[in-house]
Amino acid sequence: MADLARARAFIHGAARLIDRRWFAALFDGDDPGLLLKALSGYQNGDGGFGHGLEPDTRTPRSQPLNVEVALQYMADIGAADSTMAKAACDFLHQASAPTGGVPILLPGFEADAHAPHWRGYARPPELVPNGGIVGLLYRLGVEHPWRDATAEHVWRWIEDEGLGAHDILDATLFLESVPDRPRAQAAAARLAAALPQSQWFKADPATPGYGVTPLWFAPTPGSFCRPWFEDALIERHLDHLAALQQPDGGWPISWEPPGPAATLEWRGVQTVKALRTLKAYGRL
Repeated sequence: MADLARARAFIHGAARLIDRRWFAALFDGDDPGLLLKALSGYQNGDGGFGHGLEPDTRTPRSQPLNVEVALQYMADIGAADSTMAKAACDFLHQASAPTGGVPILLPGFEADAHAPHWRGYARPPELVPNGGIVGLLYRLGVEHPWRDATAEHVWRWIEDEGLGAHDILDATLFLESVPDRPRAQAAAARLAAALPQSQWFKADPATPGYGVTPLWFAPTPGSFCRPWFEDALIERHLDHLAALQQPDGGWPISWEPPGPAATLEWRGVQTVKALRTLKAYGRL
Protein backbone atom coordinates (compact mmCIF):
# COMPACT_ATOMS: atom_id res chain seq x y z
CA MET A 1 0.00 0.00 0.00
CA ALA A 2 1.35 3.41 -0.98
CA ASP A 3 1.98 5.97 1.76
CA LEU A 4 -0.11 9.09 1.08
CA ALA A 5 1.49 11.08 3.91
CA ARG A 6 4.99 10.59 2.50
CA ALA A 7 3.72 11.39 -0.99
CA ARG A 8 2.11 14.59 0.28
CA ALA A 9 5.40 15.65 1.86
CA PHE A 10 7.19 15.03 -1.44
CA ILE A 11 4.62 17.04 -3.40
CA HIS A 12 4.82 19.97 -0.99
CA GLY A 13 8.61 19.89 -0.94
CA ALA A 14 9.57 19.21 -4.54
CA ALA A 15 6.69 19.64 -7.01
CA ARG A 16 5.86 22.70 -9.10
CA LEU A 17 3.10 25.06 -8.00
CA ILE A 18 0.79 23.78 -10.74
CA ASP A 19 1.24 20.20 -9.55
CA ARG A 20 0.75 21.18 -5.92
CA ARG A 21 -2.51 22.81 -6.99
CA TRP A 22 -3.41 19.68 -8.98
CA PHE A 23 -2.77 17.50 -5.94
CA ALA A 24 -4.78 19.83 -3.71
CA ALA A 25 -7.74 19.79 -6.09
CA LEU A 26 -7.76 15.99 -6.29
CA PHE A 27 -6.94 15.12 -2.66
CA ASP A 28 -7.79 18.11 -0.48
CA GLY A 29 -10.95 19.44 -2.12
CA ASP A 30 -9.34 22.74 -3.08
CA ASP A 31 -10.91 25.06 -5.64
CA PRO A 32 -9.98 23.81 -9.17
CA GLY A 33 -9.84 27.45 -10.21
CA LEU A 34 -6.56 27.76 -8.34
CA LEU A 35 -5.00 25.24 -10.70
CA LEU A 36 -6.33 27.20 -13.67
CA LYS A 37 -4.68 30.33 -12.28
CA ALA A 38 -1.37 28.46 -12.01
CA LEU A 39 -1.84 27.15 -15.55
CA SER A 40 -2.37 30.66 -16.91
CA GLY A 41 1.21 31.49 -15.99
CA TYR A 42 2.39 29.15 -18.74
CA GLN A 43 0.22 30.76 -21.44
CA ASN A 44 1.82 33.18 -23.89
CA GLY A 45 0.34 36.18 -25.63
CA ASP A 46 -0.24 34.13 -28.79
CA GLY A 47 -2.56 31.80 -26.85
CA GLY A 48 -0.21 28.83 -26.77
CA PHE A 49 1.60 27.38 -23.78
CA GLY A 50 5.34 27.22 -23.16
CA HIS A 51 7.81 27.70 -20.31
CA GLY A 52 8.40 24.01 -19.69
CA LEU A 53 4.80 23.03 -19.01
CA GLU A 54 5.87 19.69 -20.46
CA PRO A 55 9.15 19.46 -18.54
CA ASP A 56 11.19 17.80 -21.30
CA THR A 57 11.00 20.95 -23.45
CA ARG A 58 12.30 24.06 -21.67
CA THR A 59 11.56 26.59 -24.38
CA PRO A 60 9.42 29.57 -23.33
CA ARG A 61 7.87 29.56 -26.82
CA SER A 62 4.41 28.13 -27.39
CA GLN A 63 4.29 24.51 -28.52
CA PRO A 64 1.35 22.26 -29.52
CA LEU A 65 2.65 19.62 -27.10
CA ASN A 66 2.10 22.04 -24.24
CA VAL A 67 -1.45 22.81 -25.39
CA GLU A 68 -2.30 19.13 -25.03
CA VAL A 69 -0.75 19.08 -21.55
CA ALA A 70 -2.72 22.20 -20.54
CA LEU A 71 -5.99 20.63 -21.66
CA GLN A 72 -5.13 17.43 -19.79
CA TYR A 73 -4.85 19.43 -16.56
CA MET A 74 -8.26 20.96 -17.19
CA ALA A 75 -9.86 17.63 -18.01
CA ASP A 76 -8.37 15.89 -15.01
CA ILE A 77 -9.90 18.33 -12.54
CA GLY A 78 -13.11 18.69 -14.55
CA ALA A 79 -12.78 22.45 -14.94
CA ALA A 80 -12.35 24.20 -18.27
CA ASP A 81 -11.37 27.81 -18.80
CA SER A 82 -13.01 28.36 -22.17
CA THR A 83 -11.28 31.69 -22.77
CA MET A 84 -7.89 30.12 -22.15
CA ALA A 85 -8.71 27.08 -24.29
CA LYS A 86 -10.10 29.09 -27.20
CA ALA A 87 -7.00 31.30 -27.21
CA ALA A 88 -4.94 28.12 -27.43
CA CYS A 89 -7.04 27.03 -30.42
CA ASP A 90 -6.32 30.37 -32.09
CA PHE A 91 -2.62 29.62 -31.64
CA LEU A 92 -3.08 26.14 -33.11
CA HIS A 93 -4.87 27.60 -36.12
CA GLN A 94 -1.96 29.95 -36.77
CA ALA A 95 0.57 27.12 -36.29
CA SER A 96 -1.22 24.58 -38.48
CA ALA A 97 0.33 23.24 -41.65
CA PRO A 98 -1.37 24.07 -44.97
CA THR A 99 -2.54 20.46 -45.13
CA GLY A 100 -4.08 20.70 -41.64
CA GLY A 101 -3.10 19.87 -38.09
CA VAL A 102 -0.05 20.86 -36.05
CA PRO A 103 3.27 19.12 -35.45
CA ILE A 104 3.93 18.13 -31.85
CA LEU A 105 6.86 20.59 -31.70
CA LEU A 106 7.43 23.67 -33.81
CA PRO A 107 10.93 24.61 -35.01
CA GLY A 108 12.89 26.68 -32.54
CA PHE A 109 12.46 24.56 -29.43
CA GLU A 110 15.99 23.23 -29.94
CA ALA A 111 17.48 26.57 -28.85
CA ASP A 112 16.65 25.72 -25.24
CA ALA A 113 17.37 22.65 -23.14
CA HIS A 114 15.37 19.57 -24.11
CA ALA A 115 15.41 15.86 -23.40
CA PRO A 116 17.59 13.55 -25.53
CA HIS A 117 14.56 11.94 -27.16
CA TRP A 118 13.63 15.29 -28.72
CA ARG A 119 17.05 15.89 -30.32
CA GLY A 120 16.81 16.33 -34.06
CA TYR A 121 13.05 15.94 -33.87
CA ALA A 122 11.18 17.16 -36.93
CA ARG A 123 7.85 15.56 -37.79
CA PRO A 124 4.83 16.67 -39.83
CA PRO A 125 1.37 16.89 -38.28
CA GLU A 126 0.15 13.46 -37.18
CA LEU A 127 -2.07 11.73 -34.65
CA VAL A 128 0.01 12.96 -31.69
CA PRO A 129 -0.86 15.58 -30.45
CA ASN A 130 -3.81 16.40 -32.71
CA GLY A 131 -5.95 13.45 -31.64
CA GLY A 132 -5.47 14.19 -27.97
CA ILE A 133 -6.06 17.92 -28.34
CA VAL A 134 -9.24 17.52 -30.39
CA GLY A 135 -10.56 14.83 -28.05
CA LEU A 136 -9.90 16.91 -24.98
CA LEU A 137 -11.62 19.92 -26.56
CA TYR A 138 -14.72 17.77 -27.17
CA ARG A 139 -14.54 16.45 -23.60
CA LEU A 140 -14.28 19.96 -22.17
CA GLY A 141 -17.08 21.29 -24.39
CA VAL A 142 -14.83 23.84 -26.09
CA GLU A 143 -16.02 24.69 -29.60
CA HIS A 144 -13.67 26.16 -32.20
CA PRO A 145 -13.32 25.94 -36.00
CA TRP A 146 -9.81 24.47 -35.59
CA ARG A 147 -11.24 21.58 -33.57
CA ASP A 148 -13.83 20.68 -36.17
CA ALA A 149 -11.48 20.95 -39.14
CA THR A 150 -8.73 18.94 -37.45
CA ALA A 151 -11.13 16.18 -36.38
CA GLU A 152 -11.41 15.11 -40.03
CA HIS A 153 -7.64 14.67 -40.23
CA VAL A 154 -7.62 12.73 -36.94
CA TRP A 155 -10.11 10.22 -38.33
CA ARG A 156 -7.78 9.63 -41.27
CA TRP A 157 -4.69 9.24 -39.08
CA ILE A 158 -6.49 6.71 -36.87
CA GLU A 159 -6.88 4.50 -39.93
CA ASP A 160 -3.09 4.35 -40.45
CA GLU A 161 -1.38 1.00 -39.99
CA GLY A 162 1.36 0.38 -37.45
CA LEU A 163 0.36 2.95 -34.85
CA GLY A 164 2.53 2.96 -31.73
CA ALA A 165 1.21 2.96 -28.18
CA HIS A 166 1.53 6.76 -27.91
CA ASP A 167 -0.51 7.16 -31.10
CA ILE A 168 -3.19 4.79 -29.82
CA LEU A 169 -3.31 6.66 -26.51
CA ASP A 170 -4.00 9.96 -28.26
CA ALA A 171 -6.51 8.21 -30.49
CA THR A 172 -8.44 7.03 -27.45
CA LEU A 173 -8.63 10.58 -26.07
CA PHE A 174 -10.33 11.45 -29.35
CA LEU A 175 -12.54 8.37 -29.59
CA GLU A 176 -13.95 8.60 -26.06
CA SER A 177 -15.47 12.05 -26.68
CA VAL A 178 -16.03 12.52 -30.42
CA PRO A 179 -19.77 12.78 -31.26
CA ASP A 180 -19.92 9.96 -33.86
CA ARG A 181 -20.21 7.08 -31.36
CA PRO A 182 -20.72 4.13 -33.76
CA ARG A 183 -17.64 5.10 -35.76
CA ALA A 184 -15.68 5.69 -32.55
CA GLN A 185 -16.60 2.31 -31.07
CA ALA A 186 -15.61 0.50 -34.26
CA ALA A 187 -12.25 2.27 -34.37
CA ALA A 188 -11.67 1.61 -30.67
CA ALA A 189 -12.22 -2.12 -31.14
CA ARG A 190 -9.61 -2.21 -33.90
CA LEU A 191 -7.07 -0.27 -31.82
CA ALA A 192 -7.67 -2.46 -28.77
CA ALA A 193 -6.74 -5.49 -30.86
CA ALA A 194 -3.62 -3.76 -32.21
CA LEU A 195 -2.32 -2.38 -28.90
CA PRO A 196 -0.57 -5.51 -27.52
CA GLN A 197 1.77 -5.60 -30.54
CA SER A 198 2.35 -1.85 -30.76
CA GLN A 199 5.69 -0.16 -30.19
CA TRP A 200 6.30 1.12 -26.65
CA PHE A 201 3.42 -0.85 -25.12
CA LYS A 202 4.51 -2.37 -21.81
CA ALA A 203 2.29 -5.32 -20.95
CA ASP A 204 4.58 -6.77 -18.29
CA PRO A 205 5.15 -4.30 -15.43
CA ALA A 206 8.45 -6.01 -14.59
CA THR A 207 9.95 -5.15 -17.98
CA PRO A 208 12.73 -2.63 -17.29
CA GLY A 209 12.83 0.80 -18.87
CA TYR A 210 10.28 3.11 -20.37
CA GLY A 211 6.92 1.96 -21.68
CA VAL A 212 3.25 2.85 -21.99
CA THR A 213 1.34 0.65 -19.55
CA PRO A 214 -2.33 -0.37 -19.33
CA LEU A 215 -2.75 2.15 -16.50
CA TRP A 216 -1.95 4.97 -18.94
CA PHE A 217 -5.02 3.86 -20.88
CA ALA A 218 -7.14 3.05 -17.84
CA PRO A 219 -6.10 5.35 -14.97
CA THR A 220 -9.50 4.80 -13.33
CA PRO A 221 -11.95 1.88 -13.29
CA GLY A 222 -14.38 3.98 -15.32
CA SER A 223 -11.90 4.82 -18.07
CA PHE A 224 -12.97 4.41 -21.70
CA CYS A 225 -10.25 1.81 -22.28
CA ARG A 226 -10.67 -0.17 -19.06
CA PRO A 227 -12.55 -3.02 -20.85
CA TRP A 228 -9.48 -3.59 -23.03
CA PHE A 229 -7.56 -5.21 -20.17
CA GLU A 230 -8.15 -8.26 -18.02
CA ASP A 231 -8.58 -7.66 -14.29
CA ALA A 232 -5.47 -9.69 -13.43
CA LEU A 233 -3.30 -7.54 -15.69
CA ILE A 234 -4.60 -4.31 -14.11
CA GLU A 235 -3.98 -5.73 -10.64
CA ARG A 236 -0.37 -6.63 -11.49
CA HIS A 237 0.27 -3.12 -12.75
CA LEU A 238 -1.34 -1.60 -9.66
CA ASP A 239 0.88 -3.75 -7.44
CA HIS A 240 3.93 -2.62 -9.39
CA LEU A 241 2.88 1.04 -9.35
CA ALA A 242 2.40 1.06 -5.58
CA ALA A 243 5.79 -0.61 -5.08
CA LEU A 244 7.56 2.10 -7.10
CA GLN A 245 7.11 4.73 -4.39
CA GLN A 246 10.55 5.95 -3.34
CA PRO A 247 11.86 6.57 0.19
CA ASP A 248 11.33 10.32 -0.27
CA GLY A 249 7.64 9.67 -0.95
CA GLY A 250 7.65 10.40 -4.67
CA TRP A 251 7.58 8.24 -7.77
CA PRO A 252 10.50 7.85 -10.19
CA ILE A 253 10.71 8.40 -13.94
CA SER A 254 12.11 5.97 -16.49
CA TRP A 255 13.61 8.29 -19.11
CA GLU A 256 16.33 10.94 -19.26
CA PRO A 257 15.05 14.52 -18.81
CA PRO A 258 17.05 17.62 -19.77
CA GLY A 259 18.34 18.35 -16.27
CA PRO A 260 17.81 18.19 -12.49
CA ALA A 261 14.94 20.70 -12.46
CA ALA A 262 13.04 18.72 -15.09
CA THR A 263 13.67 15.52 -13.12
CA LEU A 264 11.99 16.94 -10.02
CA GLU A 265 9.18 18.47 -12.05
CA TRP A 266 8.46 15.16 -13.76
CA ARG A 267 8.58 13.30 -10.47
CA GLY A 268 5.93 15.66 -9.14
CA VAL A 269 3.74 14.94 -12.18
CA GLN A 270 4.28 11.18 -11.93
CA THR A 271 3.55 11.22 -8.20
CA VAL A 272 0.17 12.91 -8.63
CA LYS A 273 -0.68 10.55 -11.49
CA ALA A 274 0.27 7.50 -9.44
CA LEU A 275 -1.76 8.67 -6.44
CA ARG A 276 -4.76 9.49 -8.62
CA THR A 277 -4.76 6.01 -10.12
CA LEU A 278 -4.14 4.17 -6.86
CA LYS A 279 -6.93 6.11 -5.17
CA ALA A 280 -9.33 5.41 -8.03
CA TYR A 281 -8.70 1.66 -7.73
CA GLY A 282 -9.01 1.65 -3.94
CA ARG A 283 -5.29 1.25 -3.29
CA LEU A 284 -4.90 4.28 -0.96
